[in-house]
Amino acid sequence: METMSTAEKTPDTIEGTALPTFDPSKATAEFRAAAEKGVEQSKEVLTKFKAGSEDAQKALEKSFQTAKAVGSDLSLKTIAVLRANTEATFSHFEALVAVKSPSEFVELQTAFVRKQVETAVEQAKELQAVTTKAVEDVSKPIKSAFEKAIKELKVA
Repeated sequence: METMSTAEKTPDTIEGTALPTFDPSKATAEFRAAAEKGVEQSKEVLTKFKAGSEDAQKALEKSFQTAKAVGSDLSLKTIAVLRANTEATFSHFEALVAVKSPSEFVELQTAFVRKQVETAVEQAKELQAVTTKAVEDVSKPIKSAFEKAIKELKVA
């Protein structure tokens, strides 16, 4: 049986098989590098999240401001419609008071109803147009922010 001398036995070898050496300074440097990379990536994600949150907040604020303005426009349009209908009704009642015969009453009433139906259809179209524009105006900032976020996600 051959025996190895004590000088030949090193911690790096066991019976002729080399073991990987462990260098604590290299391990510390690698751990530090990995940690720094993780911190840097976290900072980037946080920065992107913060920017996205700020964009979303700005879009919501703009939408609320637009909704307020559009709501006022819609309210004014509704008030104008109600005023026009009230004035038409009062004018019709004034004309009915002056009626001298049943046939004149029927004629006035028929003309009034026909005119009110035509007016109601026109007013409904106007209110629909104002409402449609309002929805588009209010949703535009949020839609733009969403599209921007999706675009940035595709790039990343």
